[in-house]
Amino acid sequence: MIQLFKSLLKQYLYWLFVFALVRLLFLLVYSATIFREDASIFEFLATFYFALKLDLATASYFLIIPFFILFVQSLYSPSWLNTVNKIYTAFLLFVFVLINNIELSLYSEWRSKLTYKAFSYLDHPDEIMNSAKTGQSILLFLLLIALVGGGIYVYNRFFYTSMERIRVKIAASLLFLLLTPSIMLLLARGGFQSIPINQSQSYFSKHAILNNAATNSAFNLFISVFENVANLHKNPFEEMPNEEAELIVEKLFESKSDQIPSILTTSKPNIVLLILESWSADLVESLGGEAGITPFFRSMEKEGLLFDSIYGSGPRSEQAMAAIFSGFPAHPISSITVQPDKYKNLPSWVHLLNAEGYNTNFYFGGQLIYGNIKSYILFNAFDRVKEVYDFGPEWPKGKLGIHDEFTLLEMANDLDQIPEPFLSALFTLSSHSPYDEPKPEKEVLSWGDNERQYINSAYYTDQSLKKFFEKAKQCKWYKNTLFILVADHSHNSYRNHAMQSSAYHKIPLLFYGEVLKKEYRGRVVSHLGYQPDLAATLLPQLQLDASIFKYSKNLLDSASSKFAYTAYEEGFCWLRPAGEISYEKRLNYYHVKNVKDSAIDSISKEGKAFLQVVFQDYMKR
Repeated sequence: MIQLFKSLLKQYLYWLFVFALVRLLFLLVYSATIFREDASIFEFLATFYFALKLDLATASYFLIIPFFILFVQSLYSPSWLNTVNKIYTAFLLFVFVLINNIELSLYSEWRSKLTYKAFSYLDHPDEIMNSAKTGQSILLFLLLIALVGGGIYVYNRFFYTSMERIRVKIAASLLFLLLTPSIMLLLARGGFQSIPINQSQSYFSKHAILNNAATNSAFNLFISVFENVANLHKNPFEEMPNEEAELIVEKLFESKSDQIPSILTTSKPNIVLLILESWSADLVESLGGEAGITPFFRSMEKEGLLFDSIYGSGPRSEQAMAAIFSGFPAHPISSITVQPDKYKNLPSWVHLLNAEGYNTNFYFGGQLIYGNIKSYILFNAFDRVKEVYDFGPEWPKGKLGIHDEFTLLEMANDLDQIPEPFLSALFTLSSHSPYDEPKPEKEVLSWGDNERQYINSAYYTDQSLKKFFEKAKQCKWYKNTLFILVADHSHNSYRNHAMQSSAYHKIPLLFYGEVLKKEYRGRVVSHLGYQPDLAATLLPQLQLDASIFKYSKNLLDSASSKFAYTAYEEGFCWLRPAGEISYEKRLNYYHVKNVKDSAIDSISKEGKAFLQVVFQDYMKR
């Protein structure tokens, strides 16, 4: 049986060698670009370290067929099975090298990894040939021949072990069959952690080119194709001509006032953004929830500015990040944050604050690889990103990471050392299943039925916020800080709203702090809106232009349109003051029609046009 494991191990090493070789080639070709961006030699070399886990995962997928060939060979080992292995490996090598050669050629133009978009050019291959320089094409062709030919020779000469004439006991073969897939699965998912591996695992630098170099090209292309294969050529949510849909959406953002009220005492405050995991409106008394779940948040409302008609853009955290920082709405089927080639074209108000001299940082007590959030956060160019691995070992952890009270305390301590002005964002964790916050001897809230744990976890986060603000008020930076509290998305509650209903997706949004003018403290804004509206609401208060956030409206502008939109798996909710609809295209079914008959057609058309335009925008990015 040792022969079987040894053969598989050598094939793993071969693919790691191939991945490292083509990565080195890319880094050398673009070394001038890399060092022109002031990247250090340490970061240059660290690319290989941060690539390792994703490379192992990719190799595990590549070796599924060789594993089964080995198992068969342990029982029956004709010479032709060795030939099958070699042909399979040669074919994969050719495909992988071809992918990387194309990336090598196109990166200077595209500035991204190869994605599903490349397949759209197959309809017109002459355009590809005509756009490439003759000398470059010849060089890449020769490189392809050299790498594939050399790779086949190296594999056959140094890495492949012929399995002819071996004799393995049946018991040993069965043990190999049972044990090896478990190890391969573990490597394929990136370890024992609760969240399977994705491209974020390789992201480590503020320099996008190094993150791209560390990301395995085959893995990235597979994810891109998987996410988009059904929508390569046609928008699945198309209901009308694109020109008509775009005109409807444009009108939604036309109405604006000449004068927007100034609600802050300064145009350059510090900003602390607290993104509250899974906080439904049903957790907040003033938003229709039961009393006692989040009493500290309730007390903050008396000194803050509450937006009481806000809805999450989608049901997942990675969708929320794009909605909050880029003003890009969620949509069904996929998420833009899992595709670096798409989100690199999004705007970011973090970029704007960086340009204004803000020091920026992001905190999360868990693993940011979920939903590829880490790579998206790094795209936003935070000066420092701190996740579970970066906190001290003294902080107590649960299954998903460090408990909220400790991440908040760590951020408060760090902010004492960061020059002002700063933007500090923190994503809470403890109100995410399995709700493993430090348990009191007795549950504080003994009701809630199927969501009792959830509401108790929200109570814990609420009390963690209380401790944070008690600490923050003692800090020198507190008086010049605007605190923004917003949920990433909603969650099922003790009221058990249907996912397709708008009630399920309602969330809190609160502005708070001593920089808030006194006349705005304790007030409520009931302008109907959704997460992407944060950009256009905040930036004018900082005297910054928000026009690049085309799906964002100013909630403080009474003249702006009043609407909210939220997406779920294959449908959307569309809310207007006149009523709401919830529609699922695949079923051609309205889950909710809470609107007068005279307005149903116009409201329905608006919602369908909005989703059509958003998804079309997603497809073309």
